[in-house]
Amino acid sequence: MSHSILDFLRNVIVQYGYWAVGGALLLENAGIPVPGETILLLASFLAFSEHDLQLSGIIVVATICATLGDNLGFALGYYGGRRLLQRYQSFFRIEKQVVERGERLFARYGSLTIFFARFVFGMRIIAGPLAGVLRMPWKRFLLFNFLGAALWVSVISSVGYFFGRHWDRLEREIKRLDLAAAVALLLIAAFLWWRNRRAKNGASSE
Repeated sequence: MSHSILDFLRNVIVQYGYWAVGGALLLENAGIPVPGETILLLASFLAFSEHDLQLSGIIVVATICATLGDNLGFALGYYGGRRLLQRYQSFFRIEKQVVERGERLFARYGSLTIFFARFVFGMRIIAGPLAGVLRMPWKRFLLFNFLGAALWVSVISSVGYFFGRHWDRLEREIKRLDLAAAVALLLIAAFLWWRNRRAKNGASSE
């Protein structure tokens, strides 16, 4: 990302504050590919360096807006169906492999996919609409969506705040963390699945 774009985003955050953070997270999680993660990092960095924003305020606003955004995406997918999803893919040039990977994750891990989707590159903007298309129960979606949003926002915001002095390096490194975080969360999901299956097998044998 060029310095001119970063300067533009910084000016937007300085001028509009929490509204810029909330709007970016709302749009990105609703399925519109705006740089929500970068804005969240930059806002947290500014909270550290210039104290124009408070970290706690950023986390609260971003968590609420990320949750609302995903629910909007869910509603679009639920009521618009696969036809709308295909048009969405075409309009925003989202690769077919991203949607196929999302469907495999939903088929294998179910609701847990929503929890760790924000940590997987490309899944953040497609998870909500795809969950709607696949008719995930809304209450379950809401729970895992909120928990995932709270964790993701807290991690990204804290990283941006505490390492704000090294912004240029941070922006490069955070993309590499996507894969590591996804692997860690997949391992957790696999362990929970194994434990539940073992418990069921033990109960059936009794």
